Amino acid sequence: MRAKKQQTRESHLECHQKLQDRIQEAEDMIQEQHLVIEALVEEKASLLQRIQGLQEENGAPAPFDDESEEEVEEEAEERDWRIFL
Repeated sequence: MRAKKQQTRESHLECHQKLQDRIQEAEDMIQEQHLVIEALVEEKASLLQRIQGLQEENGAPAPFDDESEEEVEEEAEERDWRIFL
């Protein structure tokens, strides 16, 4: 009976260790992906700055700004509500 309990305990510990190893591998992979994403975000920002600089050098119009478009839409909605009331 003791041998069976000992075997069960060892089996449990082995499974626990395997799960811990898998969790660590997953955490390592997530950390690597996070670093890749950070690098890509930095590269994107750098490329956008370079594009903006080239556009300014060539006298091109400013790129479309999503935030200013949203502000215009919000102002239009507020105006519509004032007219409605």
